[in-house]
Amino acid sequence: MAGFSEGELRALAGVRSFERGLGYLDAVSGVEVGDGAVTAVVYGTDVYEVELTLGEGTGVLGWCGCPYGQEGNFCKHCVAVGLTVLRHAQEIPRQRAAAKARASGLEAWLTALSRDELLALVREQVAGDRELHRRLELRAAASRCDLGTVRERVLALIDPRPFARYGYVEYADAAGYARQVAEAADALRALTAAGQATQAAGLAEEAIGALGKVYGEIDDSDGMVGQAAHAVVDAHLHACRGARPDPQRLAAWLVDHVLGDGSDVTDLDPLDYADVLGPAGLARMRQLAEKARRRSPRGWAEQCLMERLVKAEGDVDALVALYAKDLLPSGATHLHIAEELDAAGREDEALAWAERGLRDCAQEAHVDGRLVDYVCARYMRANRMTEVVSLRRDRLRAERSLAAYQQLRTAAGAAGCWGSEREAALTILREDARQGRSGRYGGSVLMDALLDDQDVDAAWREASGGAGDRQWQQLADLSREARPADALTVYLRLVEQLKEPTGDRVYEHMARLLLGARDCHRALDTLNDFTAYLAVLRADLKRRRKLMTILDRHGL
Repeated sequence: MAGFSEGELRALAGVRSFERGLGYLDAVSGVEVGDGAVTAVVYGTDVYEVELTLGEGTGVLGWCGCPYGQEGNFCKHCVAVGLTVLRHAQEIPRQRAAAKARASGLEAWLTALSRDELLALVREQVAGDRELHRRLELRAAASRCDLGTVRERVLALIDPRPFARYGYVEYADAAGYARQVAEAADALRALTAAGQATQAAGLAEEAIGALGKVYGEIDDSDGMVGQAAHAVVDAHLHACRGARPDPQRLAAWLVDHVLGDGSDVTDLDPLDYADVLGPAGLARMRQLAEKARRRSPRGWAEQCLMERLVKAEGDVDALVALYAKDLLPSGATHLHIAEELDAAGREDEALAWAERGLRDCAQEAHVDGRLVDYVCARYMRANRMTEVVSLRRDRLRAERSLAAYQQLRTAAGAAGCWGSEREAALTILREDARQGRSGRYGGSVLMDALLDDQDVDAAWREASGGAGDRQWQQLADLSREARPADALTVYLRLVEQLKEPTGDRVYEHMARLLLGARDCHRALDTLNDFTAYLAVLRADLKRRRKLMTILDRHGL
């Protein structure tokens, strides 16, 4: 009757959020069932509004004002509201029908009102709703071109101080401030619609500047303020298209804004103004961008602006020249150049630039892996497999990583020479392990390579010389059937290490280790020993109720 099930809630939320939602059932209040949605309030760390959309045959979608929900997740608060709805599922059709009837009745009543009655109703609502009064007052000022009032109100809406209780707009207050900024954008559009596009453009620039100055003092984790600020930019562009301002002056303002400290909030793209700027304005913007880059050749904003302008002109040689002025030591810039030349159909030049990148970066500790991949892909297309293997061999010597080992294995396997290459590669990694060098995630890269090859016997021989706990567990996982006694020793040692730490992740890890230990005992025909061991372990840790729950769920 509700249009969804408890199983669907569990699938949407995941096990952890679903279980946490069970603890919030008593925190749900104010449930309202509409024609296609249910809204409610859930009291948690803060007070959160929740909305569940109930589609016909499409299941349930959830939205919540909590941080986790704002990231697009079906959170514990959504679970709590969903379960509350399911408890009263028989009442849903009646409540839906009642909501639809109320909406239909309201529409019919409004339609039947005379002009005077509607005006009286609006005045009544304005008198009792300060925010509505302010919005309509601003719309009225814009419609009668009262520029002084509009400017005063727009800048007041942009001012975050009423929301900054401690000199900073906190996360909980950002949504309210964003609504005010969006209201300012609406007023600017209304001013343009009233025939005051020039004034609207000037005021929008003032508002955009003010937003840039205050944005650093706002917790805009959900991006709502940025979204509203972009609406102000859209209002500015709309006004400029109506006002047709001086292209030279507009170009200067756009460059100043994009290169200024406050550009992050608006995400303004100067090329959106191309139709307003025209050839003269675009040329002026290019001049100003070049001047700014000369002043700050390493500036990220200056580089991005120049790239955007040069790309828009479609001059590949100019773009290559721009990139070539600042070649990164990792080879990433060489790769950008190669990709641009490829897109222009100049493949030979593209490969030459990529090969130059490998030469230029040969002595660097880090080379962009994408550059190596690019050259290898081109060589493979040309059946230059010996050179592919050589490149991958050089990268392994430089990087000493599992990824480099895997790439060498793939290339050498395709070239039919993996046997000899493997021995040479393992010799390099074995020397690293002897010197105590670890991989990115702990333990030697040699162990990672042997485990990735599933060379279990060799991995056991090398494990004592540099395996980390992660690698020991992986080795045990690979050895349950062939070497159950050895694997069991590893599992039990790792379980002992997890007796002190707490938390769901630790408990899930312990459960996985115990399952592995049980498999080893089964292979050794000693399941009674495992049963006795598990009983002692559970008795020792019985106060950890969540651990007991997780062990029960895994059948332990």
